[in-house]
Amino acid sequence: MASPSSPGRSNRPSLGKNSLGRSNSYLDDHLEYRSHQSSPTTSIDGVLDRQPTRSPRNTISSASLASRRSVSAIAPSPIVSQESGTVYTMSHTNCIAELGDPARIVATIFYNSKSPRHPHVHPDQSPPAKPTDPMPMPEIAEGSAPTTSISEYPLEPPAPEPEPLDHIYGAYVSQLCLTHFLSTLDSLLIHNKPEERRLTSSHRCLSPDPAKPRVVEVTFSPPPNPEYLPFDLITKHESIYKFEREWNCEVILQPSTVFRRHKRLCVFDMDSTLIQQEVIDEIAAFIGVKKAVAAITERAMNGELDFSASLKARVALLKGVPADVFEHLKPKIVITPGARELCKCLKRLGFTLAVLSGGFQPLADWLAHELGLDHAFANHLVVDHASNTLTGELNPDYPIVDAQHKRNLLISLASTKDIPLAQTMAVGDGANDIPMLKTAGLGVAWNAKSKVQMEAPARLNIGKSMLDLVYLLGLTEHEIQELLNAS
Repeated sequence: MASPSSPGRSNRPSLGKNSLGRSNSYLDDHLEYRSHQSSPTTSIDGVLDRQPTRSPRNTISSASLASRRSVSAIAPSPIVSQESGTVYTMSHTNCIAELGDPARIVATIFYNSKSPRHPHVHPDQSPPAKPTDPMPMPEIAEGSAPTTSISEYPLEPPAPEPEPLDHIYGAYVSQLCLTHFLSTLDSLLIHNKPEERRLTSSHRCLSPDPAKPRVVEVTFSPPPNPEYLPFDLITKHESIYKFEREWNCEVILQPSTVFRRHKRLCVFDMDSTLIQQEVIDEIAAFIGVKKAVAAITERAMNGELDFSASLKARVALLKGVPADVFEHLKPKIVITPGARELCKCLKRLGFTLAVLSGGFQPLADWLAHELGLDHAFANHLVVDHASNTLTGELNPDYPIVDAQHKRNLLISLASTKDIPLAQTMAVGDGANDIPMLKTAGLGVAWNAKSKVQMEAPARLNIGKSMLDLVYLLGLTEHEIQELLNAS
């Protein structure tokens, strides 16, 4: 039975089961995402009803489905000009909110196409598979606990992994995957007021292939009751985490505001973010003490040691290193795939870009030149000019670029350029990046340490390259290519 209509909304259509006469699939009614199948498709309701063992646990209730509505599902009405005979249509393809509607949230869903989580092809799709084939050992997902080693797990072995549904229904963001996501969102509205339990959604493909998309953007409202589930905890809810594990994807949530689409400042960590190495470890390798230094670095990046104290301890081991060591290191530095393209896109969108590094200024300056960054902040080492070697000390005239200083630099840059913090982005991977990630309008933990993933507002581990971060601004693959190809 359909829910009673709210005052002033009597003419709005609902997406109940009987309202889907135009197509055979619930998701086909969303004009921004159409299935490209040549053969008749099975109703999504039938899939959920007839396959309880395959369907998500949090299925959509009949009352909820009957009350579900989507502006993007409203068929445009053709209008014919009486004078010229021109036919045109009017439709709200971006699910424009009406006056008085609740806040909207944008979910960007990334499918993990670079390394499937489940290494075994499903038996139904792989005749050579045998019952005697070994199954993978249970594992702890990166970011879900302080350690990924089962032998070091502090409490008990992890629960069995959920069934990898992407191997059954499609190795991409499939229609059933999206339906499960909407179902999961619907289940989180249980503590909302009765008039705020009508889930509205629209979605569009951001990646090139609309039939098998890798990145999909879903706009929905209302958000869960913040007294029950605050916005910054939605992606940490067990239902969302289970959805991500089952469908081999990651979800990043942002408020649907103008500041999401039009950011103006982005700051990056350097080591293990814009570049794939930890610079201080590479210097240590140059003088043969990498093992000792790398152990301290790992503990510092995991938040187990005070960053400033650990930095001083590591720098002390560099005493006597030739001052030109950075020139020897530059050819060995590997810039993270997609970092050049990402910076190029952001610059053409008018961004101010900066690197805030707990590393060292010579390489930060070099990287800023390589990527076209506007600012570079890092630590300064003292050089003994008589011997042209490092003294093993930090220059006291410059502040240590630790966690708090990174946050202060972000705030200072934004203030100097009159940019609201809501229009800023921050990207990093270490514990010393957490404050700036939490302060920025969008803070993304990029292939980060477990502690960082658990505390950062957003995390992305499965992107093909750093260029995938541009999707979080709502740009499509076609628009990204336009930016890259512009002369």
